[in-house]
Amino acid sequence: MKLKYSIVATTVAALAASTAVADIKVGFIGSLSSDTGLSTLRGAEIAIDEINAKGGVNGEQIVLVKADTGQDPTEGVKAFEYLAETEEVDFIISGSIDDVSLGWMPRMQEFQIPTLDTWTSYIGIIDMVVEDYDSMRPYFMNIASDEALATLYIDFGKDVLADQMGWSSVVVLAEDTAFGGAITGLVTEALAPNAGIEVKDIIVYDIATVDFAPIFSRAVDTGADFIYLVSSVNSQVVSSQYVKLQVPLGMTGVNVAALGQEYWEDTGGAGGGISTLSPVPSVGFEMDPVSQEFLNTYQERYTSRPIIPHFNGFNAYFGLKQAMAAAEEAGGFDLDGWVPAMEKQDLILEKDGEMWLRYGFWGNDEVEPRTGRTYPHNARFDITAPYDDASPSMVVIQWYEDGTNAVVYPEKYATGKFTVPSWVKK
Repeated sequence: MKLKYSIVATTVAALAASTAVADIKVGFIGSLSSDTGLSTLRGAEIAIDEINAKGGVNGEQIVLVKADTGQDPTEGVKAFEYLAETEEVDFIISGSIDDVSLGWMPRMQEFQIPTLDTWTSYIGIIDMVVEDYDSMRPYFMNIASDEALATLYIDFGKDVLADQMGWSSVVVLAEDTAFGGAITGLVTEALAPNAGIEVKDIIVYDIATVDFAPIFSRAVDTGADFIYLVSSVNSQVVSSQYVKLQVPLGMTGVNVAALGQEYWEDTGGAGGGISTLSPVPSVGFEMDPVSQEFLNTYQERYTSRPIIPHFNGFNAYFGLKQAMAAAEEAGGFDLDGWVPAMEKQDLILEKDGEMWLRYGFWGNDEVEPRTGRTYPHNARFDITAPYDDASPSMVVIQWYEDGTNAVVYPEKYATGKFTVPSWVKK
């Protein structure tokens, strides 16, 4: 694969003055051909335009340079090196998937460039911050880590899958990636003892798989009540085959393809009945006024997919503004000033007079009460109802057989009800 890089100056002042040289350079790292990467890129573009329109950061304008990872870990390392050595960026915003972030993480530790991950949720990276704060201090992750994701799924498993549906056993169907391994481990270790659901089998498949019939047959043969899918790559393939084969088990889990509004088209309309955990905001999610304004701007500006940004587009928009506010306060990106300023960033968005979303970070010594552990530089999340201290770590969304979608859990954010497809016996 030949890696291609492109450089683009954002609009407003940076484009208006063709002879001007930007004083602050922000680097984007991620896939330029995926909905995931484009969501982060576009959120960053809008934030930079708005910041520049208001005078920039300490009177300095911002330009954005881009490095394409192609969702490949090796290319991701090259991309980070390009941003660090050739472009000499001041700040990096990432839309990378987990495996790619893990690939370039040693370069981040080496170059010590302030970096914000907007998609990766791998708890192992937060563990690195816990274990080696000095080398990891430039790194922030403004999505709840997958340990928090698993915690919400345990609640969903108990409240809905076990208590409401009466299911007591599951077969895990997981892709062979770092993300797949992490989620599988968390779910299998916690789902049975906390939700009373037995794990009958764990089936790991290659991300290049195109024929899932034998895999689904094996899943059915386990006698499990439902399938838990863990898929972040090519998720539309397993989804559409589940529907076309009319697999006689309900299927939920983590399905990245189903996070986007294009899911229905991508599966050829064969996506009904699928439910998935999703960070917030998600499809089917009611927006607070500030997030809705960003979404309106996004849809006015971009006409190609993704027509609604994935959650990481919102993370990029709000997170980049927080990173630049920290630079404003610190007088630049020197880590001794910027890191403490970034750690203090805390944005609370309200809807109908109550906290709806929160963009802040856990402190180094703060212990999350339910898990009893620390999450330094991870997005602040709330995993205990009524979710009045921070955003929920995730929500569960469902696609129905008529092509509509809704949030089905937790109740505070629900816009619809959890169901199984018509061919599955309840």
